[in-house]
Amino acid sequence: MKIIRTSDTEFERFFQQIRERGRVFDPELWAAVGRVVEDVALRGDEALFAYTAKWDGHAITAATVEASVEERKEAAVQVAPADLEILRLAGRRIEQFHQRQRQEGWSVADEEGVELGQSLLPLSRVGIYAPGGLACYPSTVLMTAIPARVAGVAEILLVTPSRDGRLSPLIAAAAELGGVTRIFKVGGAQAIAALAFGTASIPRVDKIVGPGNAYVAAAKKMVFGRVAIDMIAGPSEVLIIADGTGAASFAAADLLAQAEHDEMASAVLLTPDAAFAEAVAAEVTMQIENLSRKGIASRSLAAFGAAVVTRDLGEAVALANRFAPEHLELMVENPRQLLAKIRNAGAVFLGMYTPEALGDYMAGPNHVLPTGGTARFASPLGVYDFIKRTSILSFTREALMRYGRQTARFTELEGLDGHGKSVRLRMD
Repeated sequence: MKIIRTSDTEFERFFQQIRERGRVFDPELWAAVGRVVEDVALRGDEALFAYTAKWDGHAITAATVEASVEERKEAAVQVAPADLEILRLAGRRIEQFHQRQRQEGWSVADEEGVELGQSLLPLSRVGIYAPGGLACYPSTVLMTAIPARVAGVAEILLVTPSRDGRLSPLIAAAAELGGVTRIFKVGGAQAIAALAFGTASIPRVDKIVGPGNAYVAAAKKMVFGRVAIDMIAGPSEVLIIADGTGAASFAAADLLAQAEHDEMASAVLLTPDAAFAEAVAAEVTMQIENLSRKGIASRSLAAFGAAVVTRDLGEAVALANRFAPEHLELMVENPRQLLAKIRNAGAVFLGMYTPEALGDYMAGPNHVLPTGGTARFASPLGVYDFIKRTSILSFTREALMRYGRQTARFTELEGLDGHGKSVRLRMD
């Protein structure tokens, strides 16, 4: 793991390399995904099943694309009881956290004869994408389905690629706990297109949520506008600010936990303590030998990882706000004091005993977080992502008379005389 200083000439280049990774879709990939999306939009199930056979290596039909109730139960019971209890515990904590995000509509008598308000209604049908092929993430199912259920969404559909047409037991169990209504055994860009446009087998949804690979991300971006999406998820990342008072082994372990995700993941340490940076780098070298995904973590760290020595903690905070990381760990003596200065982060982990892994699985806050610097303006997935707001207005004739003349004149300023007439008719 390389050690660089913010004063080094290469630092800004390295910083930009991390920020820009995965941002630009490859033109060939973009074109390929575009063809798939358009094909599914035009041919529906026929295209969906053809791409599933081509890329997932097994045939699927209208009769087998959806996991039956019996199939879901048979898959879920294969999960060991102890593991199922862990999923239940995580589910309870996730639900408790997201229950606090519930909001109510409101109405106010602005003045005599004027009533204004806002109603909040859940989306009718949402689609969740969950990896389920070589990688299997039941945590993603819990993190996406539970907020939708808490919001009151009536239909929660799950699309997930399957191995030889068989549903993953862990995915099936998480779907049961999360309140998923229907499960479809398809994945990739074709599944996103099916959710967005609808096919004979898969109904169209109002919103698509959940992370996926570059093909899934590109497809989500393409269908945005026809349906809502949560975000364009890029490669995962962690930024650790440390003052040198904690254990170097803790920081190294958390960097490696992020680097093992994939080769595009980024794991960076910011510290004003050069000796601590050296100690963390040494720990990374030692600990990586015991990782089952050593190769992936090594390539990730080589391209997008570093221990960065800053002038002081103030510079570290300034860099963190520029980076706007998905995960930000504050391994400092007084993390709450530093927290007050943080403007941009998807999730912040305070102190030595709050590793990112807790947030990924068990703590309760959502692990679907903004990546690639989008924490400057985006938020974690939550109940609010499954709610739509409608404005409510009510004026009596007397109230209309108070504002009608000004409203009519305003319409004239914009050259919309039909608008003005609709007001004047009522005034007359």
